[in-house]
Amino acid sequence: MIQQQLRQLLPEPEVAPAAALGLLCGSAVAVVAWKWLGERQIQQKMEEAQRTREEGVKKMAEAVRQFREQVTHPCGVQTDAILSLPLLELAGRLQEGSLSPKTVLYTYIEKALEVTQQTNCVRHFIPECEEQLQEIQGQKEKGLLYGIPVSIKDHIGHKGQLSTCGLVQYLGTPEQEDSVLVKVLKRQGAIPFAKTNVPQSLFNYDCSNTIFGQTLNPLNHQKTPGGSSGGEGALIAGGGSILGIGSDVAGSIRLPSSFCGLCGLKPTAKRLSLSGVNGPVSGILSVPSALGPMARDVDSLALCMKALLCEEMFRLDPTVPPIPFNEEVYSSSAPLRVGYYDTDGFFPLPPCMRRAVRETREALQAAGHTLVPFSPLRIQYVMNELFLKTFFADGGRAWLDEFTGNIVDPSLKPQVTCYKIPRLVKKLLALILKPLVSSWPPAQSREVSARPSKEHTFTGIHGD
Repeated sequence: MIQQQLRQLLPEPEVAPAAALGLLCGSAVAVVAWKWLGERQIQQKMEEAQRTREEGVKKMAEAVRQFREQVTHPCGVQTDAILSLPLLELAGRLQEGSLSPKTVLYTYIEKALEVTQQTNCVRHFIPECEEQLQEIQGQKEKGLLYGIPVSIKDHIGHKGQLSTCGLVQYLGTPEQEDSVLVKVLKRQGAIPFAKTNVPQSLFNYDCSNTIFGQTLNPLNHQKTPGGSSGGEGALIAGGGSILGIGSDVAGSIRLPSSFCGLCGLKPTAKRLSLSGVNGPVSGILSVPSALGPMARDVDSLALCMKALLCEEMFRLDPTVPPIPFNEEVYSSSAPLRVGYYDTDGFFPLPPCMRRAVRETREALQAAGHTLVPFSPLRIQYVMNELFLKTFFADGGRAWLDEFTGNIVDPSLKPQVTCYKIPRLVKKLLALILKPLVSSWPPAQSREVSARPSKEHTFTGIHGD
């Protein structure tokens, strides 16, 4: 009754089909236009970052040219001789004064310009390196890395430089101060001169992002240098840096080192300070990140760790355990007892890696060390429960949020698409696929994981 009276008083308005269609089309156009404008703004930011990088490259090339013109020595600068020196010998020559920091710096910048032109490994050169050059020449005491040019990974903070992680939202906000690690490097006389390229969001074993592009392996331009410290790997392997600092959660130093034929070290977590180091996802406590050196040989890694593990590091970051580098242990020739395995029972190894592991075991035994086979305990629980479930405990939500306002790099699209699948669909897929994967890992891997075997070989270079 009341409804009928209301209908009489307030007759229902008639909406013409043409008007409704026009409203719908207008809304669709507005959405498309809004999306286009957003992508255009992203593109403009990326183009501006690319222009800034190109300008920096030109300035560094000009600085190298001016240095070459100033060289008055009749033999000029022996570029090849300097680039061929191992780090320990180069450090010694700089300490004694037979080589000048300026000559070494511009020699490596010149080589880095050549390498990055071929591989796209340098994200930005650091113009403040010239200020640091002047600074160390005025120091009373020469640090362990006096005059050594050092490259650093994109997300390690350096005052005045960006830490982008390959993401658009971090463009335009340069760091206000050096990270603790960079401060210690400078205190030891090192000269940070370049920031190297990384994959978008750092979560990738390739090295590509939509802002600065794809980095290539200097040994084979058809191959990747690995990730996420791929820019470091490419620059050092190409001869454009003698020492670099990368970071590693699940192989990001070790894989580029392997792919590029280098030595790399992932120290124990919190051995080196992470203060001032940017990261796309914070709060991951189960699998902590670690900074570490990358170089051509083991002695270079040892010198770098010796320089970094100093009172300055412990003073600037009290969370770092104040344990200096133990030279006595490192230099000792006493026989060691080394545990080894050639598979963890989860990731089967190809024959080439088993061969490398076997050769390493034989070399260690020939040197007088004792090799003891063992198998990692509860590998299924460790990988499935402690690693995978805790690493992305939120279903990858925090990581996906980093791509808001970004164009996803093609190398990451499959991974991003996977994490965007609704939770209900994921559960249904898990239910369907579980019987198909219940037999993983293969029976042979499970057997190897269950009991140690005399045939096991050393796995000091194991990927993750």
